[in-house]
Amino acid sequence: MTEPLGEDLTRLAALHGVAVSFRPSPDRTVTASAAAVTRALAALGVDAGTPEATRAALAARERELAGRLLPPTVVRWSGGDGPDALADLPEGTRLLIETEQGETRASLAQLPPGVHTVTATAPDGRTARAHLVVAPPRLPTPAGRSYGLLVQLYSLLSGRSWGMGDLGDLAELAGWAGRALGAGFVQVNPLHAAVPGAPTDPSPYRPSSRRFPDPVHLRIEDVPEFAYVTDPERLRELRERAARLRETVLGKGVLIDRDAVWELKREALELIAAVPLGPGRRAAYCDFLAREGQSLEDHATWCALAEVHGSDWHRWPQGLRDPRSADTARARLELMDRVDLHSRLAWLTDTQLTAAQRTAREAGMPLGIVHDLAVGVHPGGADAWAQQDHLAAGMSVGAPPDAFNARGQDWGLPPWRPDRLAESGYAPYRRLLRALFRYAGALRIDHVMGLFRLWWVPQGEPPTEGTYVRYDAEAMLALLVLEASRAGAVVIGEDLGTVEPGVREALRERGVLGTSVLWFERDWDGDGRPLAPDAWRADCLATATTHDLPSTAARLTGEHVELRDRLELLNRPVEEERAEAAADTGEWLDLLSRLDLLQGTGGGADTSSEEAEIQAVHRFLLRTPARMIGVWLPDAVGDRRPQNLPGTWDQYPNWRLPIADAEGRPVTLEELAASPRLHALMEVLREEG
Repeated sequence: MTEPLGEDLTRLAALHGVAVSFRPSPDRTVTASAAAVTRALAALGVDAGTPEATRAALAARERELAGRLLPPTVVRWSGGDGPDALADLPEGTRLLIETEQGETRASLAQLPPGVHTVTATAPDGRTARAHLVVAPPRLPTPAGRSYGLLVQLYSLLSGRSWGMGDLGDLAELAGWAGRALGAGFVQVNPLHAAVPGAPTDPSPYRPSSRRFPDPVHLRIEDVPEFAYVTDPERLRELRERAARLRETVLGKGVLIDRDAVWELKREALELIAAVPLGPGRRAAYCDFLAREGQSLEDHATWCALAEVHGSDWHRWPQGLRDPRSADTARARLELMDRVDLHSRLAWLTDTQLTAAQRTAREAGMPLGIVHDLAVGVHPGGADAWAQQDHLAAGMSVGAPPDAFNARGQDWGLPPWRPDRLAESGYAPYRRLLRALFRYAGALRIDHVMGLFRLWWVPQGEPPTEGTYVRYDAEAMLALLVLEASRAGAVVIGEDLGTVEPGVREALRERGVLGTSVLWFERDWDGDGRPLAPDAWRADCLATATTHDLPSTAARLTGEHVELRDRLELLNRPVEEERAEAAADTGEWLDLLSRLDLLQGTGGGADTSSEEAEIQAVHRFLLRTPARMIGVWLPDAVGDRRPQNLPGTWDQYPNWRLPIADAEGRPVTLEELAASPRLHALMEVLREEG
């Protein structure tokens, strides 16, 4: 039985953005437990452990808000009215604005976009300073429709890969898809830095750092200093071992081994790092160091310390757990060579990411590379160590119970503290966005609903014992629009699943595209049948599937049910699952047939083949008004296997499968480029798009 919250705790929670209930559906309200609310408040630095402490904290918060002139961060949308927080200041209050560009102003009129500082001085002598975010009212709508490819980069091996796909492969794919297929973009998985160790967590959605990319993606031969290594024989041996590793994946059916790839690349990169940089390269590296500043120094220091003490900073010697301690400063000096190596690796990876985007744009892609921003970071990794003051200790991000998961979800990612973000003017969030937009034509934001609220789960408790904590969505959105507009980039929000009312509308108002997956697009407010193409929203990326869902071939053939049955993941008898899946697919195929989209393959007469049905699915997507159409690259060759099977760990090789054809044979990038099946599918998009 849920313990009553009490009026004081309810009021205190509301004043700190902690929800005391939520609505999983319009007709149902679930009350959070007092323990969950109390733990969430404690993570925000608020003691509500006893009735007396709760009353004291409530009184203190009410006094603080009553006497506060300004919140720590306020937002002004260009061309709109002034922020309410400034409009509500006492009459006669003077404003002084220091702009990001270094100017001083006394008025809000014609402020340039940026993050400025405003100082308010009230007639009674009270003063307050706040961060003032000035952002364009919305992102521009992408010019014209475009279609593109969706791929997990590690799964895309070429004849030059070192056992997994790399940034050289990405550039090759983008250059070919833009020129030969007329594609407008290539979307990849998060390329954030992973937590090192053996075995490494292969999930790209639980990184060590979102701020810096992972050097495991480097194309070694494309580093300019590669040609001048003083031990070419050692480098030749490493390349031979890499070729054998590649062959085990492509020719022998062995899973992608990220750790083995990194071991080879790490040794090669240390040889390359011993080559002195030329004057121009040295100047570019120094510019990178200056631009990234403290963030890069922290990241590289964590990497160097992890080599000595392990990859979970919670287990390091006490003095090293604080990035600003004297012990950490001494250790940084002692490990300066390793710190410089990891800094250089970050620079090299950033350089190749930028080159891939340049290649995509030169190939005629209006967007180029679409990068993916994970919802959080590993609790033991570099960002969690460096940004401790901005993260909620003892909490993890997850999801409440729903129709698909009665136990809820715990993703093991520490959430940002909304109060600390606001106090800093969202500094770490701004730095993160700015870094990603440097080499992204568009950015996909995983679980974009997290800009509004996140489900906080206390450590040691099941996900059912969590509660929602609210963020300043206006500030989060304003900064997203600001940084994306500066970069000329598009933003795509992954808004699948349960979405709080008003969220999609708010995102659309600011020009953030949504995500629509065919199998989920039904008339949920009506008869529940497949949604006709003209009823789809325009402001979205429309796809047939994603990395977390069955491939289109598997769904059409029902193989996704058989896979889950073999792994004992079904909650119902397999016959019921088969019948429901067949009925779902049948309704879609019936609609495709009625719309005359089942036309056979390559002019053939067989409209019932799985290849013809996949083409029909994409013809359907083209009938919708969606601004972006994404083709899951494995679908183009009939791959049956999902890249990730949610709910599994070691039962299924998540994030370790190369792209394969319908028979399960790995397919190289070169073979993809020559695949008749792929060209036939892409011709559908070229002709009808």
